[in-house]
Amino acid sequence: MEFNTKIALPEAFKADCVAVGVFAEGALTASARRIDSITRGAVRSAVASGDMTGARGTSLLLRQLPGVASSRVLLVGLGTPGEFGDRAYAEAVRTAIKGAGPGSGSLAVAASEWQVKGRDPRWHASMFVVSAREVPFRADELKTKKDEAATRVARVQLLLDKRDAAVEKGLAEGRAIANGVDLAKRLGNLPANVCTPEYLAQQARKLQRDWGIGVQVLARGQIEALKMGAFLSVAKGSDQPPRLIVAKYQGAGRGRFADPIALVGKGITFDSGGISIKPAAEMDEMKFDMCGAASVLGTLRAAAELKLKVNVVGVIPTCENMPSGRANKPGDIVTSMSGQTIEVLNTDAEGRLILCDALTYVQRFKPSAVVDIATLTGAIIVSLGSIHSGLFSPSDELAAELMEAARQAADRAWRMPVDDDYQEQLKSNFADMANIGMRGNAGSIVAACFLARFTKGLRWAHLDVAGTAFRGGSAKGATGRPVPLLTHFLLARAGA
Repeated sequence: MEFNTKIALPEAFKADCVAVGVFAEGALTASARRIDSITRGAVRSAVASGDMTGARGTSLLLRQLPGVASSRVLLVGLGTPGEFGDRAYAEAVRTAIKGAGPGSGSLAVAASEWQVKGRDPRWHASMFVVSAREVPFRADELKTKKDEAATRVARVQLLLDKRDAAVEKGLAEGRAIANGVDLAKRLGNLPANVCTPEYLAQQARKLQRDWGIGVQVLARGQIEALKMGAFLSVAKGSDQPPRLIVAKYQGAGRGRFADPIALVGKGITFDSGGISIKPAAEMDEMKFDMCGAASVLGTLRAAAELKLKVNVVGVIPTCENMPSGRANKPGDIVTSMSGQTIEVLNTDAEGRLILCDALTYVQRFKPSAVVDIATLTGAIIVSLGSIHSGLFSPSDELAAELMEAARQAADRAWRMPVDDDYQEQLKSNFADMANIGMRGNAGSIVAACFLARFTKGLRWAHLDVAGTAFRGGSAKGATGRPVPLLTHFLLARAGA
């Protein structure tokens, strides 16, 4: 889908379809009023008849209106003006793309009038692209018969009153973010027999070929040499060999790779729970347990496309968590790369075991900030549902940066506590710590506290995306979150 801008009036620009907005209870935007005037009341007639209410998510397609250059006019419901916020804007954009009709290859949108209070033109343009690109995405890569496209729109023109460099910048940002989101969604949706640890490594190497990102893939022997005992203890139950993927985007200059932002992504390509096996119902969704890793790759792609002047290192520990004669057993004690010992009370709390070694490993790069991203706990879903990602950080400054990035991206997060008081739950009689706390007692917080033990001296934050990285049920599929949040974090760090 191609996005451009054009200085033109909605009635004069010729496209297969032109979209204008209508607010609830019939209030027309300026462009809708212009078309109504030229067509001698066609828009108001549609409102008066009840065919167009202006409610959010509604649309009405009018054809062959006299005096309008485009053969179709799409009325898009914007809802109540006072409630037209981020979500309403994104919904209006998606409604416009969907409502243009199967015969529309090109769409012109008078969206400059769809103004969200407190948002600038750059934000509107970026969010337009990200929202529009959600519509044509399909998860039919492995189907012999592809899903019929809901839209055939290939070209979208944003109609403007005058040239605006901020809009062009926003479009470029939106394209890059959408491309990163699509990559993360595609990888998340692939089944575990396709998207193995080695497959993730191949996708990282593809980023190297396409975008010049430096990639190193460490195999089992190299991981053993690093003494990543916690990581390897999870991997040993599977026939799929583990991989440690290290990807470097160097945008801050050709000199030494200095002061990078580190993104650490959980890459469990399938999580059976191990010996502490999960219930069979919905276990198929555990292919999504590598969405943290996918978001790191998607964010690196976006950063490279935008040529951000910042250094980023992505570290992805990836393996399967399977039951076998070799697998971790409850009560086993493993030694992490940091030298700390861990009593594995539950083999289904495996994500923190692979992440703790990755967090130790990343310290060699002397990062200016570390953010780990993981579908870590079901407890975060109990706390926040599928709306907000859980944000944990002992650093108020870093937490504030990430919360602002979440606000800019409309990729919502909620800061959770990570107080030392919760560390009491991780006490073990036999090792330096246990890998879980008391059942049903602040599970997501205790998991974050576990990771905090491996981040001493780092400016670190943890994103628990178990509720936001994918959807279940009839809408099953990866969402690509938090690629938008992470990309806006890097944009701000790069001063872009």
